[in-house]
Amino acid sequence: MIPFVYRCTECGKEYKRDEVKYLCPDCENNYVPGNPLRGVLSIEFDYEELSRAFDKRIPCWDLFLPIESKYLPNFPVGNTPLHKAGILGKHFGLQNLWIKNDGLNPSGSLKDRASYLVVAEASRLNETEIVAASTGNAASSLSSVCAAAGKKAIIYVPASAPKAKMLQNILCGAKVIPVKGTYDDAFKLSLEHTKEKGGLNRNTAYHPFTIEGKKTVGLEIFTQNGFKVPDAILVPVGDGVIISGVYKAFYDLMKAGLSDKLPKIICAQAENSSAIHAYIETGEYENLKSSNTVADSISVCAPSNAHMARKAVLESNGFSITVNDAEIMEGQKILAEKSGVFAEPSASVTVAALQKIKELELFSPDEQIILLVTGHGLKDIETPLKNITLPEAIEVK
Repeated sequence: MIPFVYRCTECGKEYKRDEVKYLCPDCENNYVPGNPLRGVLSIEFDYEELSRAFDKRIPCWDLFLPIESKYLPNFPVGNTPLHKAGILGKHFGLQNLWIKNDGLNPSGSLKDRASYLVVAEASRLNETEIVAASTGNAASSLSSVCAAAGKKAIIYVPASAPKAKMLQNILCGAKVIPVKGTYDDAFKLSLEHTKEKGGLNRNTAYHPFTIEGKKTVGLEIFTQNGFKVPDAILVPVGDGVIISGVYKAFYDLMKAGLSDKLPKIICAQAENSSAIHAYIETGEYENLKSSNTVADSISVCAPSNAHMARKAVLESNGFSITVNDAEIMEGQKILAEKSGVFAEPSASVTVAALQKIKELELFSPDEQIILLVTGHGLKDIETPLKNITLPEAIEVK
């Protein structure tokens, strides 16, 4: 493992490995529940040593992880396909459109990547219980990885979460605690749980390994793309951790001397859950009063990693787009019809965003654009069924 320190993204103070666990102790004092986290930690490696140790001829991406490989669960996370989407690209007038299909992770979600690393850290710390708040995907991913690692997942989830995700948690043996409230309410309760009863908290951005885990999708894109940085990556955004992880991947690659640029990182949000989009556009952050959208996995009033997400977009010369619920459902349909990829509504936000990007002519036709699909469509079939009439059965003669 390459040596690293935790660096506060707010004040810049650095901490040794076991000196902190979640947030910067100084900046955390300014955190007000129901708002974005303060003092989120970023992992800074010894990049000179990382550069010396990494060999492109036999790439060992475990070198980019902040934990020894012996603690990693026996669970096949990652290595999801990256493929060119010719027909979908033609539909949008793009010659070089690609899909990174992370809905093919074991639990059907990119969030397996974060759970994988947090469970590994729990093994290192001899923790047997891991707690999380989730609208569904983080919960089902944690439940799945915990089942494979012999640990107990304790999940706080809004009672409105899709049944398929709730079922996945229960079947994997998790203790599920439905909350009569929002994701933000569940987040608050899960923090109180670990403070009062112990266990390791997996909450997104609260535990720095969630960002490190999600960055592995960016490392894979780089590898599968022949060690080349794409021109742009479109990311569905809710709490801001996946987009921060994508940024961190290419930041690490640059610091290690393996690339010389960042891709443009594009934030795609649902109109009714667009606190980060507004922050990017105006420079002023404000919580939402409500965040009702069909894209349940990215529905959040107070995104935990809003500050780092904004930085990811601005430093990569990216931009932000919002789409409404009707456009999201149309995007899900277009993605399936033109590529064969069935994504949940939250993961279809990027396809809906492409339509606006096309109309605004924000990309040239030959730029390489990656659509990040973050969750499988079977995670939520109730939503698309509202707009589809199943065919009547025919008689057998």
